[in-house]
Amino acid sequence: MNSKNWIESPDDPALDQLCEKISEMANKFETEDTWPQQQLSECGKAGVFSWFLPNQYGGQQWSDADVVRGYLKLSAACLTTTFVITQRTGACRRIALSENEATKTELLTDLCSGKTFSTVGISHLTTSRRHLKKPVLRAEKTDTGYRLDGFSPWITGATAADSLVIGATLDDGREILITVPCDLPGVSIPDAAQLVGLSASQTGRVDFDQVEVDEKWLLAGPVKNVMHGGSGARTGGLETSTLAIGLSTAALNFLNAEREKRDDLAIVSAHFDEELMAVTEDLLAASSGQASCSNEQLRIRANSLVLRSTQAALTAAKGTGYVQGHPTGRWCREALFFLVWSCPQPVLNANLCELAGIEA
Repeated sequence: MNSKNWIESPDDPALDQLCEKISEMANKFETEDTWPQQQLSECGKAGVFSWFLPNQYGGQQWSDADVVRGYLKLSAACLTTTFVITQRTGACRRIALSENEATKTELLTDLCSGKTFSTVGISHLTTSRRHLKKPVLRAEKTDTGYRLDGFSPWITGATAADSLVIGATLDDGREILITVPCDLPGVSIPDAAQLVGLSASQTGRVDFDQVEVDEKWLLAGPVKNVMHGGSGARTGGLETSTLAIGLSTAALNFLNAEREKRDDLAIVSAHFDEELMAVTEDLLAASSGQASCSNEQLRIRANSLVLRSTQAALTAAKGTGYVQGHPTGRWCREALFFLVWSCPQPVLNANLCELAGIEA
């Protein structure tokens, strides 16, 4: 173990200990929408935030495959905490991938250590609100930087954040990515939306009323389709599929434990285990650059598995699982998240076809 007592690899026994700790805390989200401060603090002390960042900022710079393996364990333990970490990581990586050396130097060391918190608001540039003629968050060039006006519909943990990494659109259609300190005048954070699941992630709208942001915080752009560039840290990756597979793992661990007591679950449990193993292998292959299917195909399979496996766990739990406080009920609600979060149209269509019982 290193001098900071940080987890050094996904095989480190300390990661299993951390997962056990945050799993024990997860059920309180059944009755409370409390921000997972304690869980995030434990992750910070264990060095989880360093996995994703370069060595020069204090990070461990884990490989993509190791990050996926780490996320699989964390999301099986507590999906809410892990989802928050993905949004935090999204902000940190976009800062790290930018060409803005001053911003990287100023922010990344404290973000890596967990001293500060940043989160990301870009869904309106990718899958949310794209159908509207007028951008929901507009940027105007000024003498000193950019003026932001409008709102970002889905930002996780803004109430706990020191800064936000935001996407905004200029009148000519070009887009920017920019870091916005949360204490700037005009930034306001309404109460987060009450969600079907994951409400403790405090995900909701952030408003920007003529917010003046200095040029020094610009991360990328202005360009067309800023999310498609290198410094845009493109979306459509493996994170969401990883979280779905992690939640499936939690549900199937429960199902397998029930199988030890009930022979009637043996065939169903074995079938699910084979499916979980296959999709996990394909996920790890994709994260190592040896993909056997597209990211969209992987997402479709992960979505299908997480919906069916969580409902199977609830079915095996019988009436007990339907009582508030039992994890299977929470897992079923959390699984619905994957139908709506960062869900490209082909994935959405495949979900609908499966629900309708027709060929995609």
